Amino acid sequence: MQTQDATEDLTQEYRMIHELVTKFVDQELMPLETAVLEREIRGEPLRLLPEEEKSLFDKCKELGLWALDAPEELGGVNLPAVPLVAINEELGRTVTPFTFPPDSPNMHMMLAIATPEQRKKYLEPYAAGTAKSAIAISEPNAGGDPTGMLTRAEKDGDEWVINGRKIWISRVSYANFTIVMARVGNGKRHEGITAFIVENGTPGFEILREIPMLAGHRTYEVAFENCRIPAENILGEVGSGFAPMQLRLNVRRLQIGAWCLGMSRRALEMFAEHAKQRVTFGETLANRQAVQWWIADARIKMHACRLMVEDAARKQDAGEDIRNEASMIKVFATEMASEILDHAMQAFGAMGVTKELPLHLMAQRVRVMRVYEGPSEVHRMTLARRYLKTLG
Repeated sequence: MQTQDATEDLTQEYRMIHELVTKFVDQELMPLETAVLEREIRGEPLRLLPEEEKSLFDKCKELGLWALDAPEELGGVNLPAVPLVAINEELGRTVTPFTFPPDSPNMHMMLAIATPEQRKKYLEPYAAGTAKSAIAISEPNAGGDPTGMLTRAEKDGDEWVINGRKIWISRVSYANFTIVMARVGNGKRHEGITAFIVENGTPGFEILREIPMLAGHRTYEVAFENCRIPAENILGEVGSGFAPMQLRLNVRRLQIGAWCLGMSRRALEMFAEHAKQRVTFGETLANRQAVQWWIADARIKMHACRLMVEDAARKQDAGEDIRNEASMIKVFATEMASEILDHAMQAFGAMGVTKELPLHLMAQRVRVMRVYEGPSEVHRMTLARRYLKTLG
């Protein structure tokens, strides 16, 4: 009975946090959308102004919405995956670019393999919000297949020397440190892939260019030319970087599933409300069979997606391998959201394809999601191969 009561208390605690996040999105993030949309129209990066970010961070600290999935010893709330996906669904409802600090995937990767010294120097400031991080995985000729990476690291005395090129990196221009995936030795596929912590400003670490992306986002291409880092900056063990990198990807793919649900909810609500009011040829759109089927299909797919995300989150909390589930979510959620957003834009007619509504930003955001963290085609290929292998 005591165990059941404790579980109920925890569930109530998570429910309260979820309600707090919902209000935060409605009262703090939604009001910033007009300014965000105006900046995107001007071709500016989709970022909050420093004063806007500071105000939101101050509010997060005031409300206790900080480091939600960080361990308590790092000042966090230590939320499991199940309540976190519900929180990320709420964040998906707005185009205001904000994530409760710190960004989870890199933190979980570091929690799994960082040394005590690395936790003190890098992870603690990251969880506290005084440091920002990036991760460099993709390369010009190795995007969807990171095992084809050519960037190499060689040991030279008490240092590692990194040479190579990385691309499509978010946040690297203002990150305090970057997790760099490089190959040690001459192995193929997973062999030799190793993670390193490279502080920004390290000689030989150069940002080559900023790349404008859809939805106002920016990524970067960087080069490593005899970039020397101390031996203690190796993250984990030599040649064992693929598994923690996969852990990081699974965390992000669950987030993507939840964000897609949030965007789909927002689009469906806007679409349905408009359909009840818009009259064409003497009938409201809501009375048109095609529109009703769009709404029904959206509800069906969102229900299925939510069950998929919640199931994967429960399995992750139980310590199970969720690679298959994460891949399924990545494909299903992004394609679901793409369809729902497209139908919402179509239902709004000309207004739906203006930049005055948030729909175009969400649609662009989802389009990018179908590529990063593994394109849909690679996930389908991987899922099929794993299944076929089980058949012998």
